[in-house]
Amino acid sequence: MAIKFGGEFEVKKTPEEVYDFLTNPQKFAPLLPDFQGMTQQDSTHFTVKVDVGISYIKGTAEVKMQLAEADRPKRAQYKGQGSVAGGNVSLTAGFDLSPVDSGTKVAWQGEATVFGRLTSVAGGLLEPLGKKNVKKLIDGLQAALQ
Repeated sequence: MAIKFGGEFEVKKTPEEVYDFLTNPQKFAPLLPDFQGMTQQDSTHFTVKVDVGISYIKGTAEVKMQLAEADRPKRAQYKGQGSVAGGNVSLTAGFDLSPVDSGTKVAWQGEATVFGRLTSVAGGLLEPLGKKNVKKLIDGLQAALQ
């Protein structure tokens, strides 16, 4: 089951400042909904842990992330693979940055694909929950970048 998301927002910081924030997991990972912790392997690889709760399936998801595309200060894209109670997830998230009069326009897009028993148990709940959590993350990014 694939869930696509995207949108854009503007912030007052320069594209370089926004890029540096978005490519530093120490800064943005704590903004993830239900964030539990993070370990960084190197400058482009890190593992994030978040609490997950859908229906009666609850647990901690561990997602291994990689900064797959880095073009400072224009674009950053992450790819990740993880496991969660009853399933696995594969995701991509990209940020395209462009200068505007007041600072930077951030166009973001991504896709999460969930595999396994989780989709049959919580299928109808996954998309609304995913979109709600993405909105929380984007709201947090906007606030942190103002």
